[in-house]
Amino acid sequence: MGTVAGVDDAGRGCVIGPLVVAGVLVEEGKVEDLRRLGVRDSKRLLPRKRETLVKEIERRADCTYFEIPPWAIDHVVERNRRLRKLNYLEAMAMAKVIRDLQPDKVYVDASDVFPERFSQQISRVLRGGATVISEHQADNKYAVVSAASIIAKVRRDRIVADLRKVNGDFGSGYCSDRKTVAFLEDWFNGTDLCPSFIRSSWATVKRMRGSI
Repeated sequence: MGTVAGVDDAGRGCVIGPLVVAGVLVEEGKVEDLRRLGVRDSKRLLPRKRETLVKEIERRADCTYFEIPPWAIDHVVERNRRLRKLNYLEAMAMAKVIRDLQPDKVYVDASDVFPERFSQQISRVLRGGATVISEHQADNKYAVVSAASIIAKVRRDRIVADLRKVNGDFGSGYCSDRKTVAFLEDWFNGTDLCPSFIRSSWATVKRMRGSI
């Protein structure tokens, strides 16, 4: 019996803070241990429950992270090369996480509208080794991916909390959050300089800076 990993992300669509990719590795026979913990897609869990589950997941599995900062996201978005945008950047980050874990099989939550293309991009970088299974809603289907979604979300939440302590309360960091939008409007009132923790390539920021 071999090892199986799950890989997922947190913060892909946010305008503030990094995109966090996380991976969880267990023996195939211990996947049910994760399921019995009550792991599920992190979006379906309250913050306190996620924090509790992270401790249990880390006790039972090998975990690793890769953080993609705003400047790296801005670079690929602004360069706007076909098939080398945010999906590709995330595929490369997932490949890094998979290399660190070295599983026999890995399930990833596909960011691309074409899951097979996403898995092919990852597999080309891995050059053998793990079997990559890429699916939409993998965080709902596979306990190892649910576990990865939880630790990625908690990791990002902690980073965002630290950013709020330094820069003020900007809410969740998503453009759908009125508090985040109000924070951005206040920040760019009188200046178009974009700090390192904000994604300058996002349309909301460009509009506020007068570049679109």
